[in-house]
This record gives sequence, structure tokens and C-alpha cells, in this order.
Amino acid sequence: MSPPSAVLLASLVLVAACSTASEQTANEAPAEARAGATELIDVSTVAPSIRTDIRYAGPDNFVGERVDGYAAPKCLLSWEAATGLARVQADLEENGLSLLVFDCFRPQRAVDHFVRWAGDTTDLQTKAEYYPGVDKARLFEEGYIAERSGHSRASTVDLTVGRLAEDGSVRALDMGTPFDFFDPLSHTESPHVTPQQLANRLLLRAAMERRGFRNYASEWWHYTLRDEPFPEDYFDREIR
Repeated sequence: MSPPSAVLLASLVLVAACSTASEQTANEAPAEARAGATELIDVSTVAPSIRTDIRYAGPDNFVGERVDGYAAPKCLLSWEAATGLARVQADLEENGLSLLVFDCFRPQRAVDHFVRWAGDTTDLQTKAEYYPGVDKARLFEEGYIAERSGHSRASTVDLTVGRLAEDGSVRALDMGTPFDFFDPLSHTESPHVTPQQLANRLLLRAAMERRGFRNYASEWWHYTLRDEPFPEDYFDREIR
């Protein structure tokens, strides 16, 4: 079956306004989860249907090994970000779509691991897959690696959107690049992707923006809650 048009893809999300299901998702979380609103919570507590593929909890990432701080493949977020994501998921599910999350809260120790990795210019094992057009020595200068990350504030997520298959899996839409691809081609509105790939990126952006998230224009997968509750805090706790 051929992919839907760009107009249809965008409208699938936008016509879902005022979805009662999405509001109920956040409100039906267990009482113990709501009581811990100032703590980081597992997104599965409020949105168990969100699929995850937490890349840094294993070797399938640009570092090439499990990243420090990821003892379990969990998506932890602030209460506000988690419930916002639950609303996005409910909107998408009405149209046979689902979120697929790659990363959520990122401990500062993980960011430190990235910094050490970037400083070792002899380790190029993942270059062909993740940064073929960038000299590793320039990853800091180009802004791909930094000593602090918004992920450590617990209201930023890396994710994509896909179609729900009959077996319950999610088939990610074609976004034109993989997650964590360090290249201008990953810019959300890159003019060098196909019209369908751009439409898929804009579908994701429309769904996320509608529920209070803003996109980082250099990475189609990167979203932060606009009214994040901890804008000045950078947490460091192991994900278990």
C-alpha cells in the first residue's frame, strides 16, 4: 500500500483536537504515581501503550556501548512531560499510529560519557553510521555534543512515530535519517529529504506541539516540554 499524502498525514493528527481519550489517559494514572509528581516517573505508568527502544541502555547507539547511567531500558520523565506524552499517544492511536521513544531522562553521568567519547578521536567505530560527514574532532564545535543536555532536566524526549501493525509492533515512518544522525540532513525542515519524509517529520511535530512540546530544529526527533517544571535543574541518577 502506498504511503498517505502529506496533507492526509498532517490532518490525521490535527483533526483529533479535544480528544477525551487523551485527557483520560493522564487522569487515570495510579494514585501512587500522581502522588510522586515532583519525582521522575516511568512513562509506562501513565501511557503503557507507548513503545520504547531506549538505545543508550545497549550498544546500538553512536557510542557503541551501553551508556553510563542506563542500568535499565526505561523512559523516565517529569510528571508533566510524561502526562503530556500520554496525550500525544492517545491522539495518535485514534489514527492507528504510535510513538516510539528512543530516549527520555538522561543522567548527567551519561552526558559525561558522551563528552569522554567525543574526546577520543581514535575511536571511529560508529562514524559510518552516525556521523559520516563530520570530523569527530568537530562534534563539539558543530553542536552535536555538549557538556550539558536538556534531557537531564527530565522533560525532553527523543522519539519518532510509526504505524501500528497487526502484531502490535510499530513500523516507524520514514524520516529520512536514523535517530542520532549527526548531519544537517537531520534538521527537521531539511530541504534535502523527500516530500514524504518531510511530511512524516511535520506530522510528528504537529502532534507534539499540540500537546505542549517544542522541537529542536536541528534534530527532527528531539522535543522539550515548553513549560518544563525543572528548567534550571540537571539531575544525575541511575535509570533502574
